[in-house]
Amino acid sequence: MDNVNILFELAVLLFAAKMFGLLAKKIGAPEVVGEIIAGLVLGPAVFNIVGDSDFLSVMAEIGVIMLMFQAGLGTDLKELKKTGLKATVIACAGVAVPMILGTILFMLFYGFGSPGSEQFLKGLFIGTIMSATSVSITVAALKELGGLNDTVGTTITSAAIIDDVIGIIVLTVVISMSGSSMETGIGTVIIKVVLFFVIAVISGYLVNKGMVWLDKNHPHTRRIPIISLSYCLLLGFVAEKYFGIADITGAYVAGVVLCNLSDRDYIEKKIDTSAYMVFAPLFFAGIGLKTSISSMNGVLLAFSICFVIVALVSKVIGCGLSSRLLGFDGKESLKIGIGMMARGEVALITAQKGLSCGLLTSDYFTAVILLILVSSIITPVLLKKQYQKAVPVSVPDKNTD
Repeated sequence: MDNVNILFELAVLLFAAKMFGLLAKKIGAPEVVGEIIAGLVLGPAVFNIVGDSDFLSVMAEIGVIMLMFQAGLGTDLKELKKTGLKATVIACAGVAVPMILGTILFMLFYGFGSPGSEQFLKGLFIGTIMSATSVSITVAALKELGGLNDTVGTTITSAAIIDDVIGIIVLTVVISMSGSSMETGIGTVIIKVVLFFVIAVISGYLVNKGMVWLDKNHPHTRRIPIISLSYCLLLGFVAEKYFGIADITGAYVAGVVLCNLSDRDYIEKKIDTSAYMVFAPLFFAGIGLKTSISSMNGVLLAFSICFVIVALVSKVIGCGLSSRLLGFDGKESLKIGIGMMARGEVALITAQKGLSCGLLTSDYFTAVILLILVSSIITPVLLKKQYQKAVPVSVPDKNTD
């Protein structure tokens, strides 16, 4: 591909992603859904105006790294400490149940495999995609309903944050088990993962100290976000190059290392400008470009429908039942289960990494996109119904005129 074609494709893709994103926002869907549809429309699935080139793939990879870095920066460590055991247990159940049911669902459709086999790992990866939670839709709904800061709202928000952390660890282990790592066994994989986090913690402590000094002596200067982004990219490189761990894990950890800086919001704002303008839209539109519907058949359609149903129900079961066991009443437990149903960027990021490491084919992006679309619509609707039921009906005073 020559430079002229690259400029044309970038122009068309960025413009379409923004327009479709705004349209999605107008009808109450997440903006990322519109960006994905832009890729579908412009890609091989419909008009075939833009192809999935190596250049766009690299730009999309940078986009996903920046998104995960922002997720790490947005982590509230104080809030995580406050929530304690309850939110952690709910998050663990919200990861475990979808993973188990997702793995079983895949193997029911495409055949069972022994633990450690490629077939088993593919099923496990489908379960990993299901385990991801996106709380942004839920937070917006709870804010509108006035339930964001009550016990249920705080629990949902905290559990979703912890869910992300657990999900990253699970994704790291599953990806590390694929390819050549399958031959070395789960023990070696776990050792590599633990070793990476040990090194990340030690180096992160030193980097944090240096950044605190820089933040204090040169606040709100461009060198701070530039050095922060450099650290993010470097840790992503080290994670994948030397430990066989996904680069997005390194990016997320880099964000967590820097999340307590006083200039955190400033860093996030600067990173968000680049991500929002170019890299993130190319990532989400790139998902659409990679999505293949040419091989859609009865089995894949049935799997996609079952995938959506199981993914939604498994969150309600896992998070709802664990909440009930932890002392929440039935209505509160159902609210927590419904609040954890929404899926978004993390599910897409997980699916993208599965495609790059060979655990997933582009056919299954249809199921993931369908899940994000359905969960984004149904979660606020069901939450609103639950909160409306909880509003007490006022009884007129008989002694008043």
